[in-house]
Amino acid sequence: MSLGQDGPPTRTRMPEGHGGHGGGARRPQPRRALVTVVSIIALLVAALAFANRGSHPSSSGSANNGTAAGSGATAGSSGGGGGGGKTGTDAPTAPSGQKPVTGKSGGIPSGFAHSGEGAQSAAANYAVFLGGDGMYSAARRHEIVDTVYAADTAAKVQSDLDKVYSDAAFLQRIGLKPDGTAPAGMTFISRVNPVGAKAEKISGDTATVSVWFSSLFGLAGEGSTNPVAESWYTNTFEMKWVGNDWKIVSFQQKDGPTPVGRDQAASSAQDMTNAVNGFGGFTYAR
Repeated sequence: MSLGQDGPPTRTRMPEGHGGHGGGARRPQPRRALVTVVSIIALLVAALAFANRGSHPSSSGSANNGTAAGSGATAGSSGGGGGGGKTGTDAPTAPSGQKPVTGKSGGIPSGFAHSGEGAQSAAANYAVFLGGDGMYSAARRHEIVDTVYAADTAAKVQSDLDKVYSDAAFLQRIGLKPDGTAPAGMTFISRVNPVGAKAEKISGDTATVSVWFSSLFGLAGEGSTNPVAESWYTNTFEMKWVGNDWKIVSFQQKDGPTPVGRDQAASSAQDMTNAVNGFGGFTYAR
C-alpha cells in the first residue's frame, strides 16, 4: 500500500545494504518477518520492500488486505459513473477510455464506473495512494484506508498498518524519524507510478484487477543512507462494489515485470531532491 518492517507482507526492503532502486542497483527483497506478524498488510509491503533493499534474492511476495498508497503520485482517475456490472474481462488499459471521474473522497478519486474499466481505474488510483508518503502520517493513513478499503475490512487493515508504521525500528531502517518524517536536510519520497492495469476477472459486484507499476522510494539529500531507488511490482487487488464504488477487499504483490536498466548515471543527491520537490505526482489511468 507501501509496508512493513522486518517482515512486511509483500515486499519490504529495509535500508540494510541499501541497494536502492535506482542507479542500476537491484533492490533488495522485502522482509517476511513482518509478513507473519501482519499478513494483512500487503501494501505495506511496498514500502517495506523499498526499505529492505538488502541482499535477499528477488522473490514474489504476497500479502492480504494491504494498504498501499500514498501521497506522492496519484494514479489515474477514470471510470465514468454508472453502467451495470459485466461478466468477463476488459481489455488492458489504453491511453483512452471513459472520461475521468470528477468525484473525490478524502482527496482520493471516487465514483468509478461499475465496469471492468472502472475497476481498473479504481485499482490504479488506490495503488498510488497506498504506496505514497501519506501512509507515514497516522491521520492521512487512516483517511486513505477508510476511503479505499471496504468498511468491513478497513478496521483490521488500519490496526495492522498502525503497528507497522509506528514501529521505530522500521522507521529508523528507512532513515525516517520516530514520527515518520524525514531528517533535517532530507526529502522523503515514496511514489507509485502505474504503468498499466488489467482486469483478471469481472463478475457482477466483484473484480480481480492487476496493476503493474514502478515505484520510487528513499531519502533524497546529501549523505542519505537510503537513496531514492526504483523498483517494479504488480499488485493484484480483490475488489467489490460497495456504496456505488469499487473498494479493496485484499491484494497480493509480486516483483516485476522489471525492464532492463539503461546505462544511465545516477543523478546527484541535489538533482534528485530538486526533482522530487519540483515534479508532482499524477492522477491517471483510464
